Amino acid sequence: MSFRNLVLCSPILEAIREAGYTEPTPIQTAAIPPILAGHDLIGIAQTGTGKTAAFAWPILTKLSEQATPAGRRAPQALILAPTRELAAQIQENLRTYGKHLPLRVASIYGGVRERPQIEALRSGVDILVACPGRLLDLHGQGYGDLSAIRYLVLDEADRMLDMGFLPAIRQILRKLPRERQTLLFSATLCPEIEVLTREFLRSPKSVEIGRRANPAETVTQFVYEVAPHLKTALLLHLLQDPKLDMVLAFARTKHRADRLARQLERSGVKTATLHSNRSQSQRMRALRDFKAGAARVLVATDIAARGIDVDGISHVINFDLPQNPEDYVHRIGRTGRAQAIGDAISFVSPEERGPLRSLERFLGRGIPRKRAEGFNHDLPAPEPSDAGEAPARPVRPIQPRRAPRSWSRAPRARRSPV
Repeated sequence: MSFRNLVLCSPILEAIREAGYTEPTPIQTAAIPPILAGHDLIGIAQTGTGKTAAFAWPILTKLSEQATPAGRRAPQALILAPTRELAAQIQENLRTYGKHLPLRVASIYGGVRERPQIEALRSGVDILVACPGRLLDLHGQGYGDLSAIRYLVLDEADRMLDMGFLPAIRQILRKLPRERQTLLFSATLCPEIEVLTREFLRSPKSVEIGRRANPAETVTQFVYEVAPHLKTALLLHLLQDPKLDMVLAFARTKHRADRLARQLERSGVKTATLHSNRSQSQRMRALRDFKAGAARVLVATDIAARGIDVDGISHVINFDLPQNPEDYVHRIGRTGRAQAIGDAISFVSPEERGPLRSLERFLGRGIPRKRAEGFNHDLPAPEPSDAGEAPARPVRPIQPRRAPRSWSRAPRARRSPV
């Protein structure tokens, strides 16, 4: 199918051609017609298959067919995203796809000053991309009129409807018109969360491309079994291969991400770090350096598993296995995007063999094991001081509890009544 068969407006077709797209992806082919027909929709497809365009193109087309309101504009489309990076990415895509249309796009999210976002809302927008927390904050201050919303999109729906976001989503939906079109898109959507979508959608169409547990077929997956204290040494060993030229490495916690980044920098590897303890300017600079090639490795927590759309990531390395299989799918989907070829490598310590078996059951197949050539897997564990860990505090012995003073005294002699 060609893009013209999707009945998109001419300005969008021109922008698509200028962006270098040649034909629609399966999720775009399946999702765009029911969206243009006005149906609510649940769209599920692998990461990197063009889900953002699948909802952006029909929404831009429908807004372009309507008369531009005079005076200050209230948003007519609201797109909710779980992370700042994803919100910024969606805004950038909308501006690219709609550059030949007289539509205004703005994004609001935390971690940056409110004033520019307030000014954008005051000047009027047609499409608003937002993270739930900052949206509720600004709306509570009287900014961001949601009474004209006709199109609502929940991107990365499984995360948006997870426990942390569900109360905020419900608050936002109470402020929207009941007559609207609602779209949910994600790479994974577990059955328990899918039940909750009945609250938000009306007789939705469902589009599912491939199995929900399947990563992109162009990603080669394999595992290195390695002792925990050798993971950093193994990563440095693998980085001697120039083919690992753009590496996204996932750590379990912010502390482990920072420590790994410091170890790589000390070894001469240009590294950037991305996690929620970094300021928004630091996070944007890390992504900018990674995209530009100024940083060879981007070390991140799972905040980067959603919202990072960087062309050319050669390898995704799970320095630590994720806590749940869905996050694994999102992580390795950062490479092999748009039918490109990529590698996903997981470092698995003996303590992580159980989670690895659970992951393989989720995927429905085993992940091949490899042994790094020329790497000594049998090195002894380092002393705590060599591993960069703070020495443990000495344990103070428990002192016996002293008896109350009244117990240690001899009883008073009673006074004679005489």
